[in-house]
Amino acid sequence: MSSTVFRLLGAWRPVLSRLAGWLKPAEPEPQDVPFSEADIARLYGLGAQDADGLDDQTWRDLLLDRYGAILFEEVSIFGRQALYRRLRIGSSEADLATRRARIEALLADPDAAARLQRMLRSLRHADSEVAGLLFDPGERMPAPPAWLRWWFLLPLGLLASIAAALLVSPAAWLSTAAVMAVLVSAQMRHGDAIGAWQRKTLSLQMLLRTCSLLDAGQGGFAPSLTAGFDGRGATAGRINRSLPPSMLGGQVPGMREYGDWFLLANVRHFYKTLGIVFAWRDFLGECYSLCADLEADLALVRHLRGLGGRAWCWAQRSGARALALEDGVHPLIDGGMGLSIALDGKGAFISGQNGVGKSTLLRMLGLNLAAARAFGFCYARRASLPALPVFASMQNEDSLLGGQSLYIAELARARALLAAAQDGRPVVCLVDEIFRGTNYEESVSAAAAVLDELSQHALVVVSSHNLVLGPLLAHRLAPWRVARDAGGALRLAPGVLGRTNGVALLADHGFAAAVCAKAASVAGWMAGQRHAEVGADLLARASGKGNGLAA
Repeated sequence: MSSTVFRLLGAWRPVLSRLAGWLKPAEPEPQDVPFSEADIARLYGLGAQDADGLDDQTWRDLLLDRYGAILFEEVSIFGRQALYRRLRIGSSEADLATRRARIEALLADPDAAARLQRMLRSLRHADSEVAGLLFDPGERMPAPPAWLRWWFLLPLGLLASIAAALLVSPAAWLSTAAVMAVLVSAQMRHGDAIGAWQRKTLSLQMLLRTCSLLDAGQGGFAPSLTAGFDGRGATAGRINRSLPPSMLGGQVPGMREYGDWFLLANVRHFYKTLGIVFAWRDFLGECYSLCADLEADLALVRHLRGLGGRAWCWAQRSGARALALEDGVHPLIDGGMGLSIALDGKGAFISGQNGVGKSTLLRMLGLNLAAARAFGFCYARRASLPALPVFASMQNEDSLLGGQSLYIAELARARALLAAAQDGRPVVCLVDEIFRGTNYEESVSAAAAVLDELSQHALVVVSSHNLVLGPLLAHRLAPWRVARDAGGALRLAPGVLGRTNGVALLADHGFAAAVCAKAASVAGWMAGQRHAEVGADLLARASGKGNGLAA
């Protein structure tokens, strides 16, 4: 008899499950919460802040905040934090290999990518970051107040005082007021913390729900796509069910509010769930890492698919003093022309006409170096790039409030680059228009000295309008110029620019012929001064007269 009942129940289970799915209300469309950069950077800030990460100025100079905004579209706070952290500190070779295999599998199977994306949708309902809660070693659970063990005496005292006031003496209202003052004080003391905690527990619930869905066997995915989720579903579901408050009070309008005020239900639930979260903190941290990394990989898959016909490739690894980029482009520039460059042993001195795109070239190179180190791919036909920290100096500015001139700001940044390069590990330095905050003679002199020293320790790519730096530093930096070919396309070619267009632009912008003629005359005289005594010999002799540059 019992076996017959079990068979009947088993036969009806799929029907009942489908019926429950029909009756279940549709999940609301997730809204991307506008998290601050500090929230997105929280996971990165909790890691070891070694010298291998991109520093703040490099992040700004390479416009990586704008690049990150493209990757962050339709991504929860968990995936955003994972992507941001990868961009700032890079990824290990082992992690790159694992993630590349998953990204390639998802690119080849759009259906699997779409199903995984649906399972991750609930993460986007999270409106509070929890990386600090789960990974900050200094995070400690606040101890419950000692009086909370005797919480039930407060509502009992309140009832007793009201009964006494009604039945015995109106003076008992004083005790009623005293009990109410204690209840109000408890709510005022805990109100903000409870509100913030409710948002964090919502984020944790979204995390646990996703982890349950992605447990092995739930979606029939290849093991490599959901590796690490095996066997977590039951535990994640059990923790998830323990976090919301009791549903009984929510069934009667206003009952939950009465329970909070007179029974301290919200305060008791606050400390109870704090204990649950801290008891399962390691497990929750593992769920976080699994979900965040999977969502980050799916975001990269979506991004690569969205490139359409624009070039991208998996980058090969080169030595510390070499790089090659074929038809490299910047993903923030639609229709940008691909530029190719190859360096081996020396850095590069980039020259070019005003407005031709030297700064954009440096940003393109820097972003590709960062993307290859973080994600394994870059925006080019082919690439061989070093997995090195990148330091940029491109947007130094004077500070009126700080009392700092442009040149002083440039000197401070140059010292920072020298310190990073002389720290004993290889780095890449990208420098745009070095020392433009002082006069021409001193700019060339300081730039030649600093770049000569910097290039001994780092792979340096520098752009400058000071063309005399080309022959001065030829022993350290291979000369390249950005120019247009016969068809009007931009190309990088060996050599220093022969003639600038700064004087020619005077006429194009309405200056009188007399002004243009005077400018051309002075330019001709200065051009004759360029090659009086230049090159490695001059700098080598100067090095022998002093103790070198301070780091």
